[in-house]
Amino acid sequence: MSAAPASTKAAGSATEPDAGTLNPSTIGVPAIAAPKAGPRPGVVQLAIREKAALYAAYMPFIDGGGLFVPTTRSAHLGDELYLILSLMDEPNKVPVTGKVVWITPAGTPGRQQGLGIRFAKDEAGEQARNRIETLLGGALKANRQTHTL
Repeated sequence: MSAAPASTKAAGSATEPDAGTLNPSTIGVPAIAAPKAGPRPGVVQLAIREKAALYAAYMPFIDGGGLFVPTTRSAHLGDELYLILSLMDEPNKVPVTGKVVWITPAGTPGRQQGLGIRFAKDEAGEQARNRIETLLGGALKANRQTHTL
């Protein structure tokens, strides 16, 4: 039995930020005006409303944990993104920085297009991983299909 798809709002979906928030053409390109700092990370919002969608998106095999984010946004391995997560019915959003470690391109048979984001090894990343693993509980040991492996 496969997990609920994350392509609908109810099951969990990535919503693209406002057009003025990002400039996708500059992702991964060093900023000329600020040589000491790299490009600002893009912002991605992800709302996961069901446990099955969270299970399908979570990547426990990634050091520090991570999430698969269904999106049509283009990115490169190593790009930094800032995730704003809404998990289940919790009122508080979980902000976490991460790096792209997985890309599923459009048209991959049996897989949803999107990005795998590894949580940063900081307090926010640890809190996100702990919160997700608490919500998933015993489901982590299940052998159901996910968006990654």
